Amino acid sequence: MVDTITKISPNIIPPLPPMPLLTSTTIRGIRLLSSLRPKGMYKRPKRDPLENCEYVYHGDGLRRVPPYFYEYITFAKLRWYGKTLLEVFNKEFRDREPGYYEKAIRNGQVSVNHKVGNVDTIINNGYIVSHHAHRHEPPVSDQPVRIVHEDEKYVVIDKPAGVPVHPTGRYNHNTVLHILMKENKCPFLYPCNRLDRLTSGLMFFSKTPKAAEEMRVYMISKALKKEYIARVIGEFPADREITCDARLLTVAPTLGLNRVHPDGKEAVTVFRRIAFDGNTSLVHCKPLTGRTHQLRVHLQYLGHPIANDPIYANKRVWGSSLGKNGDGDNTSVIMRLSEIGKTETASPLLQYEWYTNETQEEAKARRDKRIGELLTGEHCPVCGTPLYTDPSPEELGIWLHALRYESDEWSYKTEYPGWALKVKDRDSAASPLP
Repeated sequence: MVDTITKISPNIIPPLPPMPLLTSTTIRGIRLLSSLRPKGMYKRPKRDPLENCEYVYHGDGLRRVPPYFYEYITFAKLRWYGKTLLEVFNKEFRDREPGYYEKAIRNGQVSVNHKVGNVDTIINNGYIVSHHAHRHEPPVSDQPVRIVHEDEKYVVIDKPAGVPVHPTGRYNHNTVLHILMKENKCPFLYPCNRLDRLTSGLMFFSKTPKAAEEMRVYMISKALKKEYIARVIGEFPADREITCDARLLTVAPTLGLNRVHPDGKEAVTVFRRIAFDGNTSLVHCKPLTGRTHQLRVHLQYLGHPIANDPIYANKRVWGSSLGKNGDGDNTSVIMRLSEIGKTETASPLLQYEWYTNETQEEAKARRDKRIGELLTGEHCPVCGTPLYTDPSPEELGIWLHALRYESDEWSYKTEYPGWALKVKDRDSAASPLP
């Protein structure tokens, strides 16, 4: 038999045995991709998750991680199959300047199945792609990750705003998971629920995969009661509960954009106004389902987006309507969001004109100055990465907080965040919060 592998172009790595084309679909909470990979699959090497983990504090409200060398390792995603290595990196990883990845590949920093790749290497099913890079993590809030409760199975925490839950994108050690392991001496933990990076409040971690699965199943049941608070634009209707049952669809996964759509998944939220200070309203939110960005999108749909939401309260994306009642076609919204994605949405800039006394011109000048600071400056002498300025305090979170989770057997609650305590109802001298 002729060895056909020797006849293949040197730019194509020998294919592995075929496997069913699967997405990340979950059956009973168990991901199938890893269990159904064919025998002979290249294996991802194990490593210490806290390797090079060091936190530095300068008393300026930020937690920093000094730059370090790191090897990104991932299995090829379904959408990568049949594409060249350069095409995948340029499309999927846009946190670097144009031309960086071509240079990195040609310098031998990128490997496929543990062999140095080149720009024309074709990605196929089951391949492992790695990138050896000088890693720069963005600073995050230096607020501690407070443990609300801990037992033999679970750790319940109060997550600070602006800190991702687990390693993702540019964040690795500056994440809740690694902070708990490094500073709180917790074992490796498994997230049971997720909060957006910009959102604060209650989160559940388990100490075993089995306990995590048990809690995840429980959390999607009707038995669990979840309560959030949000500070939104304008005067939210008072003296009654408002239920929003608009279905939600992810329309641009790479941008993290979700919208109301008839073909979307069921989503139900009950809202009640707590206070109105003349510009913004403090709103109690009770989600009955758990969709991505559910509260943020439902509030936008009702015409009262979270006041400092960099995506759903951004007039440069949505126009003057701010997406009320689903206004704005997907193509235009995605195009505008893509254009500003590397500046405003990557490091959220507040919509100051909505809730301060700044004029529109002053707000625009402040915003433009901040964008200029983000995109200019020195480059790292080691890897050439642009050295962005530190985020300002108001960029580290949005006004959305997971306040309470309650079942028939237990109830956990956090303290109110500072931005909620500042909202004083203009019609009452007393604090609206218990």
